[in-house]
Amino acid sequence: MAKILCVLYPDPVTGYPPKYARKSIPEIQVYPNGQTTPTPVGEFGFTPGELLGCVSGGLGLRTYLEANGHELIVTSDKEGADSVFDRHLPDADVVISQPFWPAYLTAERIAKAEKLKLALTAGIGSDHVDLKAAAERGITVAEVTFSNSISVSEHVVLTALALVRNFAPSHTIATLGGWNIADCVSRSYDIEGMEFGTLGAGRIGVAVLKRMKPFDVKLHYYDPHRLSGDVEKELNVKYHSSPESLVNVCDVVNVQTPLYPSTQGFINEEFLSKFKRGAYLINTARGALCDRDAIARALESGQLAGYGGDVWFPQPAPVDHPWRTMPNNAMVPHISGTSLSGQARYAAGTLEILQCFFEGKSIRKEYLIVDGGNLAGTGASSYKLD
Repeated sequence: MAKILCVLYPDPVTGYPPKYARKSIPEIQVYPNGQTTPTPVGEFGFTPGELLGCVSGGLGLRTYLEANGHELIVTSDKEGADSVFDRHLPDADVVISQPFWPAYLTAERIAKAEKLKLALTAGIGSDHVDLKAAAERGITVAEVTFSNSISVSEHVVLTALALVRNFAPSHTIATLGGWNIADCVSRSYDIEGMEFGTLGAGRIGVAVLKRMKPFDVKLHYYDPHRLSGDVEKELNVKYHSSPESLVNVCDVVNVQTPLYPSTQGFINEEFLSKFKRGAYLINTARGALCDRDAIARALESGQLAGYGGDVWFPQPAPVDHPWRTMPNNAMVPHISGTSLSGQARYAAGTLEILQCFFEGKSIRKEYLIVDGGNLAGTGASSYKLD
């Protein structure tokens, strides 16, 4: 019998289960790159379209795990030495967490987790795990690659339009009974014809470029690994050899850079000074890529016309985090990748990985981040150990 410790975000404040706006979600079997969606054996244990990412949802795992004699602990209490997470960590065989409410598996916590064999991200992004410490301990780290990449890319498009069209302040005026058209449109522009760039052109970055192309913007990208000539031609996208070159010409900059020690805080005051004045910055990658106070100052000074996204550091963000109140922001909690559609896929992928793990079968290469003491699979091309 194994002990599975699962950290998920809290239930809705209005109670669980909530009422659903729709009875079902579209069924997707193949991602745009040809990768198949998760294929666990047998029934999922949940109905796609249900709320699965919170404590009561439990990722739909309880039926499978308890039927096979395993113990499942699900909690949202993850901070402090006396948290439920820390109390159960020493004898947990598997830890499951999400980027949206991360249980940070630091080197110190990994040292206390003497039985830990698998750290599993329900979703995409394993930077809340100290990958170096996990590799040294021989812990396998896996995530459900591509499960919510399109979910995030859709949120980027939404945020770009909301910022450029000044949607949030205009909506507030309407809800307060106003009709202040001049105030609404004094910061509203068309995105058509703008220069749109993405820093990072992996699965999400390319999906964003594909979705922005029909808006008749001029596309740009930077990535250490250049896209193929065919893809560049299909998207009519310009490659930049450095981030500085891209931000110098773009009106809207989308950040999809992976977070590791060398990229933490790279969007700082010096880097922001290289942006075209009045640019919009969107970040659905990781909050720690940005210098928190430098972003707020850039909005105050007008160097940035707007900043939006859903990632913060730490998460959940403290009440006094300046991004909550800085001007011209379109910030939301970390929700872009946890739509009900995305939850169905990452819950199914979590089940698939657990089935492989417990049955001694190979976990899909694309799901692996660390395996056998080294970066592996997707991790080999997406992360660094230092």
